[in-house]
Formats: sequence, structure tokens, C-alpha cells
Amino acid sequence: MPSITVPDYSGGSLVNLVAELEARLGGSPPSPRLHTALASLIPDAATYVLVVFDGLGDLQLHHPAAASLLADRVGAIDSPFPATTTVSLATIATGRPPAQHGLLGYQLWMPEVEQVANTIKWTTLWGEPLDIDTTDLLPAPNLWERLVAAGAEPITIQPAGFDRTPLTRALYRGCRFEGIHTVGEWVEATTQLAGANRRLVVAYLPQVDFAAHVHGQTSVEYADAVRTVTLAWEHLRHRLPDDAVLVGTADHGHIDFPAGHQIKIPKADHDGRTFYGDGRAMYVKGDGGTLAGNLPATWIIREEMEHWWGPGPHHSTFLERAPDGVLVADDDVLLLHRHSDDRMIGNHGALTDAERRIPLLISG
Repeated sequence: MPSITVPDYSGGSLVNLVAELEARLGGSPPSPRLHTALASLIPDAATYVLVVFDGLGDLQLHHPAAASLLADRVGAIDSPFPATTTVSLATIATGRPPAQHGLLGYQLWMPEVEQVANTIKWTTLWGEPLDIDTTDLLPAPNLWERLVAAGAEPITIQPAGFDRTPLTRALYRGCRFEGIHTVGEWVEATTQLAGANRRLVVAYLPQVDFAAHVHGQTSVEYADAVRTVTLAWEHLRHRLPDDAVLVGTADHGHIDFPAGHQIKIPKADHDGRTFYGDGRAMYVKGDGGTLAGNLPATWIIREEMEHWWGPGPHHSTFLERAPDGVLVADDDVLLLHRHSDDRMIGNHGALTDAERRIPLLISG
């Protein structure tokens, strides 16, 4: 049976952390702020730097290479459902839960093209470009537009190769984009940009997620990636201006699923069904209930789990994009449909603590 704990969208999740920072910079967040006990852990500041460690869940801070991060951990919060990058980054970019911003999964049914989109690359699941203008994909005003209207400046620091991609156009409309090529450049740019008042600087580090997906958490490559982002945090912590506060979190955690724990859905079961989402919480348009008896998964119809995506009001395309239900994989397995990538060891997306819980780090 899968472990299921619904994210606390009332004050204990990523969307509430974003709302807290927005409100402190004079904005008007559409979601509740952090619970008082969590909010009290964040000092007041003229400028906030939010470091997003891709793929570094709260439980992963016990890796020996993450000792400095663990020392600055003041608590933990929930990622939105599903616990995956594009959903969480859209939550940051809008200050809204998935039910409201409409990006409901890594692989997402887009009714306007009648295809499932890979929401990182904005292609079909077999790699063909989709004719979708992502610029207005997320609701307006987004976080960045609200901050600008309030007289604050939003800036994001990202790998330079992300500039002008469909995902960047979706996420960072109205936000100043600063591209970097190395971790050293990341530290230097973040330090300099934190030097002015009334800024929200969102600085992204992708290294841990890549290493976890490709190599798994017991690998040398994973240890190197954790060490890299930990050193980046340390350097930034020591160089940040006195009137800026450094806040760290993640978009999701990770679990390793070696080959024996990856379950392929038979080709015959694809007839009359569309699979999307991801392997830990497999979305199904069509009858998924009859599959559950032959899979290590639990079938939950949409009407019983809509609140997993957060409170309304729902995005205008919510019902069209949402599945008829979700096959939630047992805690120790990964489900694969015919277009899934079976080469990845690390995965995420469901509601276990390892996937859902993300750290709250504070230095300042």
C-alpha cells in the first residue's frame, strides 16, 4: 500500500513559503502565509534570497556531504502534489497551488492539442515539438508581476542554457533572468544581486536532481553533487549582505528504484487509456480501476483526490487536464508506461515523506 499524506496547503507547504516572502516584500499573495511557528523562524529583511535545491528533499540532508545544510535546517515543509519539478516551480512562479495554476503534473494532458506534453521540454512524450505558446500558460498576475506592482524587483538566477526555453517563458514571465554557467558564477551573481533592497532573488541549483535520477543516492556522483551545492550555500552564506536573508528549500525529494522495482504496464493495457503524470503517481484517462488488481498500486478516482492538488478556485482547464484517477504506486515501486524512461534510478512524485517533505533552511 502507498503512504499518502496530503500537503498542508493551509500554511505548511511551498506555496505558503512563497506567500510569506511575497507579503514581506509588500505584495498581496493569493495563498495563505506560513503557519506562525514557521514564519517566526524567518528574520525580517530588506531582501530575500530563496535558494531552490532541485531534488534535495528533507530526508536527504542526512547525507554526510550535506552537513552544513543540515546545520541551517530550521524545519520542513511540503512540496505540492505531485512532488515534481515543473509543478513546484509553477507554484513558486504563481504563489498558487497546482489546482489553481493548472500545471498538474510533469507529463500533462493538454486538451488544446489533444496530446500529453513533457512539461520540461514542451514536446510529446516521444520528443516532437508541440505547438503551444507557453508565455501565458500560467495565470496572471503571477508572483513576479505582483511584486513589480508592489515596487519590489524579482530576479531569478538559472543555468544560461535555460534562457528563452518554453519552460522559462512559462515560469519567468515578468521576472529578470540572469543566466550563469558555473557554480562560482552562481555564487557571485547571487551575492551581487542581493545587494539592493526590496528584491526577491530566486537562485536555482540543479545538480542534485540530475545525479539522483541518473546515478542514485549511493553513488559517488550523487555525493559530489550534494557536496557542490552545500559548498555553494556555504560561500553564499558568508558573503551575503547583512540586510539580506538567505532561505533555502527544494522542489521535491528522491527515492531510488533499481531495475527490480520498476514495473512496466503491459502494452495491452494501454488500449483505450491515456497514461501521464509520472511513475510514482500515474494519471489515467480511462478505466484505471481494473488495472490496480494486477499492479502494486492503489486506484483513486479524481473526485476523491482532487484536494491533493490544493484548494480552489480551480484553473479554467483543470477538469480537462486532470485524469479520471490516479494509480498511486506502492512505496517501493515505480510504474512505467510505454513512453516512460526506464533508465533513471532516482524518481519522485508521490506522497511519501521522502518525496513530499522538503527542508526549510535559514541563514541571516
